[in-house]
Amino acid sequence: MQRHRNSKSTRRHSRRRASAAIGLLALALVSAPVIAQSEYPTRAITLIVPFAAGGPTDVVARIVINDMSRTLGQPIVVENIVGAGGTTAGIRAMRSPPDGYTIIMGHMGTHAASVALYPKLAYNPSTDFEPIGMVAGMPVLILARKDFPAKDLKEFVNYLRDNAGKLNMAHAGVGSVAFTTCLLLNSIVGIKPTMTPFQGTGPAMNALVAGRVDYMCDQVVSVVPQIQAGTIKAYAVGTAARNPALPNIPTSIEAGLPEFQASAWNALFTPKGTPQAIVAKLNAALGKALDDPETRKQLLDLGGDIPNREQRTPQALAELVKSEIAKWTPIIKAALPAH
Repeated sequence: MQRHRNSKSTRRHSRRRASAAIGLLALALVSAPVIAQSEYPTRAITLIVPFAAGGPTDVVARIVINDMSRTLGQPIVVENIVGAGGTTAGIRAMRSPPDGYTIIMGHMGTHAASVALYPKLAYNPSTDFEPIGMVAGMPVLILARKDFPAKDLKEFVNYLRDNAGKLNMAHAGVGSVAFTTCLLLNSIVGIKPTMTPFQGTGPAMNALVAGRVDYMCDQVVSVVPQIQAGTIKAYAVGTAARNPALPNIPTSIEAGLPEFQASAWNALFTPKGTPQAIVAKLNAALGKALDDPETRKQLLDLGGDIPNREQRTPQALAELVKSEIAKWTPIIKAALPAH
């Protein structure tokens, strides 16, 4: 009888130990991601930039990651992936593990214009990414080679209409900001010039400076030094107010082409499914960078518009993406009926 009691007692203890072990294992499995998120990041982060080094998106990216890297305690390594107007990079980012170690500097082209330009786009900008936050707005200017005959925007528009068949317009690839905003310009003017693609805005700008192409549209961030040095002409900036970095350049409204309103934006995204705790850490690091005096000075000196705190939230960026898709889709479809 005693042996029977001891046997039953032993079995009860074994069951308790087994239950306790299972409970601890379950707790460990539940806790592991939480611990991993709280420790994030533990290694280098890759920032995908959808265009060539030296272009406006690349310049903005490298300015903000310096401070973000210090805040996060890990290096942020830029990987420039060119092709298909930035959508090659978008696909790569979308397919990356949603662990916060691959992020992308998206912009108006990759996360808005691409929807209309690429009917078979492999990602949905609204649903395949977790928005981290807006980085900077970048007003777009109408530019030409330094020896372009027109002295102001009205003469420029007339020259385009009279000579469209002879002119070359540079851009950074279908879907890029340079392509989309100049598509808007061409549509307003009513012309279809030869469009010359380059692997990024940097190479396109080099061609404009060298006089190998006639005109282009570009973000303020990459043109201030060239305009100030006189190596290219600037006819107007596509915003309601003049840009502090280029106070002598008239707005498109002042210069007589009010329909041309174009300001690009750059923002950080991570693949869909990235834990919200990680998104929040990245957003906080971005916010700290945008409040840093040196980072702000660099962006402002380049003509950038720094978003206020309400505009930096993931929710605000999600709404921006939706509104930009709605804005640019009809413009692009009207200008490119084949699409």
